[in-house]
Amino acid sequence: MSSAPIAAGGKGSPGARSETGFDPELYRRFPTKEERPEGELAELERVWQAPRGWRLLTAVNNNYIGTFYVGAAFLFFLLAGILALVMRVQLALPLQGVLPQETYNQFFTMHGTVMMFLFAVPAVEALGVLLLPQMLAARDLPFPRLSAYAFWAYLVGGLCFFASLFFGLAPNGGWFMYPPLTSTAFSPGINADFWLLGIGFIEISAIAGAIEIIVGVLKTRAPGMTLARMPIFAWAMLVFAGMIIIAFPAVIFGTLALELERALNWPFFDPTRGGDPLLWQHLFWFFGHPEVYIIFLPAAGLVSMMVSSLAKTPLVGYRLIVLALVATGFISFGVWAHHMFAVGMPRLSIGFFSAASMAVSVPAGIQVFSWIATLSTGKPSHNVPTLFVVGGLVIFVMGGLTGVMVAMVPFDWQAHDSYFIVAHLHYVLIGGMVFPLFATFYFWAPMMSRRPLSERLGKWVFWLMFAGMHLTFLPMHLTGLMGMPRRVWTYLPERDWEITNLLSTAGAFVLGAGILLFLVDIARNFRFTTGDTAGNVYGGGTLEWLPNGLYAARSIPVVTSRDPLWDQPGISEDVEEGRYFLPGTATGHRETLITSPLNAEPQFLQIMPGPSVWPLFSAIFTAGFFLLLTVQAYTIGVVSGVLAILCVLRWLWETDRVVEPARVDIGAGIQVPTYVTGGSTHGWWAMVVLLIVILMIFLMALFSYLYLYGIHGRVWVSPPATFWLAPVLAGYGGATGLALLARRLLARETSTLWSPATNLIFAAGTLALGWAVDLHSWRASGLSPESSGQGATVYGLVAHQGMVVFVALLYAVYIAARNSRGLVSRPRNTSFDLATMFIAYCGVQGSVGALVVRLFPGVV
Repeated sequence: MSSAPIAAGGKGSPGARSETGFDPELYRRFPTKEERPEGELAELERVWQAPRGWRLLTAVNNNYIGTFYVGAAFLFFLLAGILALVMRVQLALPLQGVLPQETYNQFFTMHGTVMMFLFAVPAVEALGVLLLPQMLAARDLPFPRLSAYAFWAYLVGGLCFFASLFFGLAPNGGWFMYPPLTSTAFSPGINADFWLLGIGFIEISAIAGAIEIIVGVLKTRAPGMTLARMPIFAWAMLVFAGMIIIAFPAVIFGTLALELERALNWPFFDPTRGGDPLLWQHLFWFFGHPEVYIIFLPAAGLVSMMVSSLAKTPLVGYRLIVLALVATGFISFGVWAHHMFAVGMPRLSIGFFSAASMAVSVPAGIQVFSWIATLSTGKPSHNVPTLFVVGGLVIFVMGGLTGVMVAMVPFDWQAHDSYFIVAHLHYVLIGGMVFPLFATFYFWAPMMSRRPLSERLGKWVFWLMFAGMHLTFLPMHLTGLMGMPRRVWTYLPERDWEITNLLSTAGAFVLGAGILLFLVDIARNFRFTTGDTAGNVYGGGTLEWLPNGLYAARSIPVVTSRDPLWDQPGISEDVEEGRYFLPGTATGHRETLITSPLNAEPQFLQIMPGPSVWPLFSAIFTAGFFLLLTVQAYTIGVVSGVLAILCVLRWLWETDRVVEPARVDIGAGIQVPTYVTGGSTHGWWAMVVLLIVILMIFLMALFSYLYLYGIHGRVWVSPPATFWLAPVLAGYGGATGLALLARRLLARETSTLWSPATNLIFAAGTLALGWAVDLHSWRASGLSPESSGQGATVYGLVAHQGMVVFVALLYAVYIAARNSRGLVSRPRNTSFDLATMFIAYCGVQGSVGALVVRLFPGVV
């Protein structure tokens, strides 16, 4: 069934039609005036009710998953903070014996890793899961089970990763894990493997959440909420998720490459065999520096929304802030070598990255001036969220000033790897993310709790944290300029570092006292609820403050401004009375409205999956696969991986279904389809984003190949004979052609249902054949992955292609199984379309990879 224009009960309506076929004049029918049927609200509540008891673990509603997610992220924040306090006690005075050197290295590595990977990114992603559906007036994000999987994978994997600290197996090479320090020669145990496999797995969870957020923001907005009317937080999360999709594949490939070097002796980073340790730094910081802005942008989006509400005035410079968010995301990818000024790069490169490092402060400055202007033109109240917003702004600006300082290369050479950099990093991250996060807790807690957090305790929390933060990190600037290097576990007396270190340790405990008092406030006042909440305590103007339950808003409103609650009088009552879109359940299932990406025009009704145990089991077995490989329990690990795949397939089996009736009334006589295919579907958009992730991993592998060629190319061996290229390209090209043919066959009424499914299996088989010939040709050439950096990168590309070929084979078998049960519909089917896209992409990627390593750059 193809996508069809929206109809108004079969009656034409005047007005210019949009590109989707929707008549904007239909919005004038809302709010409707007719009485809603008796029992409609009760049926809506029944369909969306949460499981009880132990079955709460199977919940997929964003209210529950988002709250769990935020709580887990804050737990890791506390754990990392405890490690920091112990380290500060060790460094309070010279030659302290609180921690042995090896234990200190593990504490230091775990503190940085947990804060960056298990707290900062997951915390803002969790807030996206929790807040975005309410802000967009959607019933939920489009893939609630994917959100549940991302959370459980993160929680299980993160706790197992942190537990390595109690067995002396925690990583000890720093949160950046530079080789050769982390090679088997200098780190022979499995400590580094815990980091490499654990973090790589956690990044997969982050990417799953990013896919959910991108599709949710683009496809589930309330009707009328054009891109120009989106909440700033939605814009920030859209850029945030896009940056994850581009940046995180670099660290995924890097961690896999280093693990292959450690486990199988593939020398990606060994300079004695054609590798280069600086390759790791390029891969890591291509992810690592954008990550700072990945963390900052969502927090900035939250601040932009809070300053408007707290000042009781529209945000100054909305369009400029949107431009600044996009510009920050773009420029941040040109700043990664900012961390590598001391490694000996060419002057031209140093000049470029230095300029980019200073340029990225311009869009941040736009946002800061907008916040100041909004607060100065409005009438902000003296409350806890305002204190945390203003305090975070002061701290962030101070960190930004030192950031401009270290962007100047001569100064960076002096301050590099000193405690000055530690101070700069913490000022930026605490001011740019932690303080806005606490402001968010106080501002949005009434949306989820029966009563708000305490203003009296909150002010104590703020002043303890604000004073403790400065007392901790302000002296570190001086400590660094006096010559104290970072990452040292102790120091000798009479270096004049004692006083500043003692002040920093005292400040850390003051900061800790503020956080402890916040926990007391949470325990006393936060009472989770999905119904009778404390409400809009601070007078926000966006849609998350509509009356809502597990189904979000009772009806999905028509949006005509950026602050609907301020500009559309009576919208809350009309929404609660069911006078807008989708006031009940039109099909008897969980549903949400899918709208167009640009103008948010209704396109179709998505049937949403309900609670399920399969995301939980999938996450547990996925975590088991990675962690069991880490401890070298290969057989059990493979079994766990197979079970994870089976659980994912079982979970997917239920999601693509056709329901009756084919079209339903979503309010005021407006009808939409309940099943569509093609580019308007949320599944199509998710597949496109997933393919971008796979493409980025592929590009990182190609970059590694070309980078090592530029250094060692004169000693590389010749590629396989040219005649091997023809069958390789024939296999990959044939797979793409067969996949596209299968899609055409499905649309033909004259072909049997088995014809397209069989064709798809042949396409995947041809893909596998092309890959097998490619692998054999390299093995026949005599090049082995252990021999050189050339062998490592070539076989790394082949291994990546093999992974996607394996997934393509699974996908084809899965479609054939659905077809055998009559679940593949004609003339189009979403699952079939997505399988076709994936296999066709795999063929193109394989062809490009085979050509590059054989024909370019060639052999000198």
